[in-house]
Amino acid sequence: MKRFGDAKVAAAFKAYSPDVRARLMALREIIFDVAARTDGVGVLTETLKWGQPSYLTAATGSGTTVRIDRLKGDAGGHAAYFHCQSGLVGQFRELYPETFTYEGERAILFRAGQRVPSRELRHCIALALTHHLRKKRRK
Repeated sequence: MKRFGDAKVAAAFKAYSPDVRARLMALREIIFDVAARTDGVGVLTETLKWGQPSYLTAATGSGTTVRIDRLKGDAGGHAAYFHCQSGLVGQFRELYPETFTYEGERAILFRAGQRVPSRELRHCIALALTHHLRKKRRK
């Protein structure tokens, strides 16, 4: 398990209920693992944005920020959030129309007790963390 480098992020995780914390920690590990295995991403910066644990490709600028948080109004649910104007969630929806539950153009939602489709989620996170790289290649 990757250690926290930012005390504010550690405190944010500590504030979650134990069940949500466990799910978000697992999602956090997936994000760091995908970043480490994806060419061009580099080291992630972990910080808080809007009070949510957030993962930035600040060192390389390869991708867009991925944020994670609990779902308000859903005791055990959580989500991965993406920049709403990036088009990423629309792309995820095209690739995986039946695999995930989406919230508009900004999030993939996970309900308590729901199995998280790891392979597909890893692909979506890799797409987010390389979003700017792909945009540059298209120009």
